[in-house]
Amino acid sequence: MEFYQIVLPIFTVVYLLQVFVIQSYIQWKKTGVKPYVFSDTDSPHDYCGKIYKLMIVGTWISIAFYSLYHEHYELLVPIWYLEFTWLQHVGFGFGLTSFVWIIMAQKQMSGSWRIGINYKEKTILVKTGVFRISRNPIFLGVMISYLGTFLIIPNMLTFGVLLVTFITLQIQVRLEEDYLTNTHGNSYVEYTKSVRRWI
Repeated sequence: MEFYQIVLPIFTVVYLLQVFVIQSYIQWKKTGVKPYVFSDTDSPHDYCGKIYKLMIVGTWISIAFYSLYHEHYELLVPIWYLEFTWLQHVGFGFGLTSFVWIIMAQKQMSGSWRIGINYKEKTILVKTGVFRISRNPIFLGVMISYLGTFLIIPNMLTFGVLLVTFITLQIQVRLEEDYLTNTHGNSYVEYTKSVRRWI
């Protein structure tokens, strides 16, 4: 097996466990609040949550074909003109950067971190640390991680996941901006004037 056939699934498991599962558990034990707030309604917010789950499944299908069923990897229509070792290294670098960046943002958000929007609560508006660089550092990190996966295993499925995730995050960010404006008023509006949406 090639290097990334071994490393990519291991790294992805560690990434998802640390960034979502372990961090969610820590947040729940610390605050008593479950940070995952997507539900099963058909609202735009919850619809985004359903798409995120599908994107994770799509990523795992791509990784499984690449690492475990490589003889069938052609079914995912590899983008051969992007298959370079140096691009894989760049992609893995993006993944590592995303991992560290998101953990930093989660620590700096502390009790305000949620997966989704809880419209019934008012969390603290965080404007320090990486939030002085980006208003949405965690979403930025997520996009960078999907870009990294695409560069490691460029195929039509990882490209589709990257594209759909980018569009969905654009919607999610705007929903959160409406929520933060309604919750924090002028304080958030002033913050948007000094810090860009992404970077």
